[in-house]
Amino acid sequence: MTTKHWRAAHALNTSLPGWLVLVAREHVTALDALDAEGHAELGTLLGQLSQALRTLTQCEKTYVMQFSETAGYHHLHVHLVPRMPDQPEDRTGPKVFGYLDVPEDEQIPATERDRIGLAIRSTLAKQLTGELR
Repeated sequence: MTTKHWRAAHALNTSLPGWLVLVAREHVTALDALDAEGHAELGTLLGQLSQALRTLTQCEKTYVMQFSETAGYHHLHVHLVPRMPDQPEDRTGPKVFGYLDVPEDEQIPATERDRIGLAIRSTLAKQLTGELR
């Protein structure tokens, strides 16, 4: 999914279905480098995507994190992560990153990431038309 200022995609290297990454479309390295329109769009997207994740994954809530400091990932990006009801204690809060950078055989397959992405797009369309309340 792409907007004027953001691109949202399922994380590639995660074992948690629904882990989304919102990437700024312009090259910025910090949140305060965005213009007002970019900030507003981010807020709207976070709300809409959180609601879509809740609908699709039955998560309790979503975590929102932004660091942009890992080598090779200095470009501004925001993680939006479903917090599942049965999530183990050792994977809550900041420990949720235990689901990221997992071995390839534990990662969500591309076909499932694509299925989730299409389901999110459909859910967002239903939100916008008022079909989901």
